[in-house]
Amino acid sequence: MAASTTKKVLHSLRQSKRGLIGCVIVLSVLVVAITAPWFSPFDPLKQDLNLRLKPPAFKGADGIHWLGTDHLGRDIVSRIIYGSRVSLIISLCAVSIAASLGIVIGLITGFFRGRIDSIFMCLADIQLAFPFILLIIAVVSVLGPSMRNIIITLGITGWVVYARIVRSEVLSLREREFITAARALGCGNFKMIFFHLLPNVAASCIVIVTLEIARMIMVESGLSFLGLGIQPPTPCWGGALADGRTYLFTSWWLATFPGIALMVTILGVNMMGDWLRDFFT
Repeated sequence: MAASTTKKVLHSLRQSKRGLIGCVIVLSVLVVAITAPWFSPFDPLKQDLNLRLKPPAFKGADGIHWLGTDHLGRDIVSRIIYGSRVSLIISLCAVSIAASLGIVIGLITGFFRGRIDSIFMCLADIQLAFPFILLIIAVVSVLGPSMRNIIITLGITGWVVYARIVRSEVLSLREREFITAARALGCGNFKMIFFHLLPNVAASCIVIVTLEIARMIMVESGLSFLGLGIQPPTPCWGGALADGRTYLFTSWWLATFPGIALMVTILGVNMMGDWLRDFFT
């Protein structure tokens, strides 16, 4: 079974250039983030004002700064590499929290319906009434900017999309013959939800998770750009964009290269998500 599934995945990737490119980008970013201490040519926190605002391919006494240095003399390549760690950690942790909450809520509300369904869907409608980014900014402003608070905020506020989609699928699945047969055989509610319904909504959940990772990376970068995300001197892509906007016309590389890294990563995740959607449908 595993070998057959692997063959199907590889065949699908060969047929989809977009999916292959997306997977290569995502895997590359993951490898670079995991092996940052080995890939990074310099210490991302080391400051040297004698090397401030040096252009790309500048050859210093301690090596070549291929993408130049920032306003504090820190190597751009090293800060982009370590910034990928921050974006991936926050997005993956936040998506894990949001997916866990949303999938469980969607399964329970879709299966039992009644008052519990009305309560959670009312909460979802209330949350959707507020613009998502403004809600995030308000919550982070109250809790304070830190990696833990950002992860918790993004995770708790991101459950709605999972809950609604899973609930809609469960409402259809609960009337299918296999659920009726399981109920006739004396299968309990817990077993029907997590052993019969969950596997049937797993494909949709995987696609949502993939696309939500890209959104979480973008939101985290936006918060850091506004000063409500990861605080200096910790390297992050949004913070690099915020630092570079002051020098946009004189030292273009400060914001350009972190922006390209952010754009390519989000593009890769979205392309992989599109491929997964086509693969499971």
